[in-house]
Amino acid sequence: MSTDTHDQAAVEERLWDEIDKARIGMVGIVDGEPQHFQPMTAFTIAGDGEIWFFTRAETDLARDASHGARQVMFIVQSKDHDFQACIGGEMTVEMDRDRIEKWWSPMVAAWYPDGKDDPDLRLLRVKCHDARVWISDAGPVKYVWEVAKANATGRTPDLGGRTDVTLN
Repeated sequence: MSTDTHDQAAVEERLWDEIDKARIGMVGIVDGEPQHFQPMTAFTIAGDGEIWFFTRAETDLARDASHGARQVMFIVQSKDHDFQACIGGEMTVEMDRDRIEKWWSPMVAAWYPDGKDDPDLRLLRVKCHDARVWISDAGPVKYVWEVAKANATGRTPDLGGRTDVTLN
């Protein structure tokens, strides 16, 4: 797999698109005590460089981020497995009423018996700094061809590339 083979702006645009399509990824704090990553539903607004999550006050993420900004990673993969990304950023607890209103849905409400004013509701904000993105340019036919060619020639398959993106 080659590195930095994609246009940075196009990769960043696709990154946000894939987060919105996949919606669910794995989030974990990477500074301090090691913690297991956990599945979270991501919410974004195009162009702001942030990922937001609803959570409850007693979760590890909310508890740790309530004491100040924490370094986190968010991992997302497309449903067809041709796109993977690991996004680094800084997580804080931010109670933004406009965002609660914007993203409130029956799916979110299921976790908060007292609705939008539930005292345990927390919003986590990740200000994204960078991402490492893997994009496979191979469909099923190219994948089989590249694997067969690699086995025949002793070279590695060319299935796509990796790109590092700085996010602001």
